[in-house]
Amino acid sequence: MRIEFDLNLDPAEIAEIGQIIGTAPASVPTALAGYGKSALQEYLAMMRGQKALKRGTDILEYRLFLLVENVFAGNIPDEQTVSKIFQTTATESRGLLRSIISKYQYLLRDAIDQTLKLVLEGATAESANGPYLVTMNSVNVIEELNKKLASIDGTLASISKKRGSVSTYEITKSSYEQLCTVLAATPAVYVP
Repeated sequence: MRIEFDLNLDPAEIAEIGQIIGTAPASVPTALAGYGKSALQEYLAMMRGQKALKRGTDILEYRLFLLVENVFAGNIPDEQTVSKIFQTTATESRGLLRSIISKYQYLLRDAIDQTLKLVLEGATAESANGPYLVTMNSVNVIEELNKKLASIDGTLASISKKRGSVSTYEITKSSYEQLCTVLAATPAVYVP
C-alpha cells in the first residue's frame, strides 16, 4: 500500500532536522521516509493488538527496533546517533541499544551480524602480525564482538580498548581472523 502526505515545515526546521539525522536539508524529505514508515508500523501494530506496549521504555525499544529496519538499513546505530534522535544521554542510549539487542536478538540477528561484519571490514592493521584497530562509538557492538569470540573459542583474546584512546579498540590477529571467518567478512590487509 502506498501512503503519501505533506508536512508543513519551514526552512529552519528542515535544516535542524537535517542536522540531527545527518543529511543535507535538500535530502530531508527522502531521509524522513524511513522514519515515517517506522512510525506508521508502530501505530498499526498497536491498533492490531500486536504491540500493546504500556511502559515508556518498551515503546522506545520497539521504536528503535523499527528504525534499525527502516532507517539504518539493517545496521545497529551507535550511541551518539541514538542520542541525537531520541534526545537521550549516552548512558540512556547505550542501555536502549543493549535492550533491543537482547530483547529482539533473534529478529535482529542479521542486523547485528551485518554491523559486526562492517566493523571488522573497517579495521586497520598496525603490522602484519596485528593487532587490528577499530574505532567504534558503540560499547554494545564491542560487547557483541566479544560474545561472538566467546562462542567461537573461549581461549581467544577479547577485544580491548587501546590505551590512551577514547573509542579505539584492539583485536589480536588470531581473534580478528576467527571473527572474519565466522562473519564472512573480508579481512583488512596490512599496508606498510
